[in-house]
Amino acid sequence: MTSPSRYAWIDCSNGVSGDMLLGAFIDLGVELDDVVRALGLGASITSAATTRDGQRAVAVDVRARDDQPTRTLADLLRIVDAAGLSTTVAERARNVLTRLATAEARVHGTTVDAVHFHEIGAVDTVVDVVATCFAIESLGVDEVVAAPIALGGGTVETSHGTLPLPGPAVLELLAGSRLTAYGGPVDVELATPTGVALLAELATRTGPMPSMLPTAVGVGAGSRVIEGRANVVRVVTGAAESSASGGAEWLLLEANVDDLDPRLWPEILDRLLEAGAADAWLTPILMKKGRPAHTLSALTNSELVEAVRATMFRESSTIGVRATTVTKSALDRDWVTVEVDGEQVRVKIARLGGEVVNVSPEWVDVVTAARKLDRPAKEILAASVAAAGQELG
Repeated sequence: MTSPSRYAWIDCSNGVSGDMLLGAFIDLGVELDDVVRALGLGASITSAATTRDGQRAVAVDVRARDDQPTRTLADLLRIVDAAGLSTTVAERARNVLTRLATAEARVHGTTVDAVHFHEIGAVDTVVDVVATCFAIESLGVDEVVAAPIALGGGTVETSHGTLPLPGPAVLELLAGSRLTAYGGPVDVELATPTGVALLAELATRTGPMPSMLPTAVGVGAGSRVIEGRANVVRVVTGAAESSASGGAEWLLLEANVDDLDPRLWPEILDRLLEAGAADAWLTPILMKKGRPAHTLSALTNSELVEAVRATMFRESSTIGVRATTVTKSALDRDWVTVEVDGEQVRVKIARLGGEVVNVSPEWVDVVTAARKLDRPAKEILAASVAAAGQELG
């Protein structure tokens, strides 16, 4: 996990649904028609400007043919796999759909394989999921932060009878996530399973808008008009303050370790990155009395320093960690997706004052494409750089 350079903060204080998220992303300028067509479902998205309690927003409607079959999770996963999506978009979409099916299976006391997504509802679900995952990648977002989710209350009529709100599936999805949520403040359904499942997969944490320089705001409308309450989701995108300022303060955590089984080091470095370190590494050293050892180092920002420090203590054998304040300058970054013999590879573009100074294909995508094409990874790497160069002109 690298330190984020671009955030998306999702304001869920009025609830969240898949259609509301799509409206916000369309409002941000993301083009979704091509990715929806790629699903091969005959579905389409229509959008229109509207207002909710005096606030401008974009409302969307996912439309599909009436002759849709009932689909299982396996059916939806096959649709995702056949759509030619990037590795990250496909993986995230698969995970969201699996979260939904797992929650429904637990609610109804059945197996994931037995859960059915009914007719038009299945199309709406897979479109919302795939299009949202695609939008996050298209915007070059490194980290999604979600505000606490307003769930609503009261009851709702379903094919299974009258159910209390928040709905059982929503609660199951929240139980296995990093999200925080609260009931109310009105007795209607504010958060849908699809919306919650998307946030459970995409958001790394819940909280207020992180320290960032906002660059755009997208507002998506819910289908219900609630008097005295703007039924909208807001998505705020922007550069993390550290990357935008070009020299924000960071913390370098270090510990000297001479008594650890060396087979543990790769796992420790992975755990530090998962905890939020921007980078983690080892340096061989010689300690007192000629003892060989390593300095374990991790670079992190002030928001994540406690989690990284705790991981260093927990995973290694050190009993002391020192911290040094350092500065880090980061280039502006965005992404393009290129094709190499039909396989998609994401490429990170780094710019200095608007000038492209580095083009770096995502290594996981390079390896995946190399294996599928049965070609050396170095060829895919070179072809990806060349394709990105052509796309950038």
